[in-house]
Amino acid sequence: MGLEWLKPAAFLGSILFALIGVVIFWLSFVIIDKVTPYDLWLEIVEKQNMALALVVAAMALGICVIVAAAIHG
Repeated sequence: MGLEWLKPAAFLGSILFALIGVVIFWLSFVIIDKVTPYDLWLEIVEKQNMALALVVAAMALGICVIVAAAIHG
């Protein structure tokens, strides 16, 4: 196994897939924020809605798992 991860192709491929994953996560989060009937930032930060914060956190983890599984293949 050794130092195969240090090869430029593997390293750049990993960086590329990480960036693609972050972009897909960000886009899906923005879409979900626009679809919800209220402002998530206002509800979570200013009104301290912990239940909504937990739902958004679970949604974010779910999206991350789906993106990671799609990239991993």
